[in-house]
Amino acid sequence: MNNIIRQLRAEQGWSQAHLADLLDVSRQTINALETGRYDPSLPLAFSISRLFSKTIEEIFQPDQESA
Repeated sequence: MNNIIRQLRAEQGWSQAHLADLLDVSRQTINALETGRYDPSLPLAFSISRLFSKTIEEIFQPDQESA
């Protein structure tokens, strides 16, 4: 799954550690999300969308090959 978390985080001027604190996850989880190694749980995806005031669909897009 592709996402724009890194871009949204950069726009806010937040470090991975700060975003992790806001979402109550580890910095490694944020890194794995940003690099596409980990797809978030549904509750985490909702938390991310609320934090950035975007819909889940605006933040996360399915991989083209799985479509």
